Amino acid sequence: MQKLLILWDIDGTILHSGGAGMKALRAALQSVFGVSGSFSGIEFAGRTDPWIIRQIFSRFAIEETRENVASYIDGYIAALPGILAESGAAVLPGVSEILVRAAEHPGVAMGLLTGNLRRGAQAKLGFHGLWDYFPIGAFSDDSEVRNELGPYALRRARGHWGVDFPAERVWIVGDTPHDILCARAFGARVLAVATGGASASDLAALGPDAVLEHLGDPAAFWRVVGPYYTQRP
Repeated sequence: MQKLLILWDIDGTILHSGGAGMKALRAALQSVFGVSGSFSGIEFAGRTDPWIIRQIFSRFAIEETRENVASYIDGYIAALPGILAESGAAVLPGVSEILVRAAEHPGVAMGLLTGNLRRGAQAKLGFHGLWDYFPIGAFSDDSEVRNELGPYALRRARGHWGVDFPAERVWIVGDTPHDILCARAFGARVLAVATGGASASDLAALGPDAVLEHLGDPAAFWRVVGPYYTQRP
């Protein structure tokens, strides 16, 4: 059996963090630079962390040196676990069941393709006990440009599982237009889910391979990505 590779977005797809990422960035802005203010108008959904940090630095006139960026990221990562605990972060319905089922099947490989920095992704998923479901991933440490992340994920998947994953057997699962465009950039298929800020109709207008309102019906998920994966090996 050929392996199917499923690459997951995190925020708005796997979980809702209750705005913990934004709150942790705001907390780090204060703790590291002694600056406070609004992030209103800065786009977060589907953007990479380095891109977001660049917008924050520009807004608050913080010099974008390597040292400042590194200090800010350290402050963000330090703040994230506590803020996750108090922000009502939750795994979205159906996701845990899908991850468990996928982990049981030798024909399914899973990884991440996310705008999160790797340490941020680990903090968010680890908080819910989900990090170990994803042995590989592409993160915004690899590139600030989301559309450049696909080849990183494919290269790591090939190295981890020792097989090639042709485009027709690679799925991106995500909740924003940026996820759809990213999938198209390296020829992957894409399942868009309307569990973030974009509606199903807005996502459908961009031509993904499939759109679901949510993942609360795991059987519907498996009907999209490959019907025979619903059967036990």
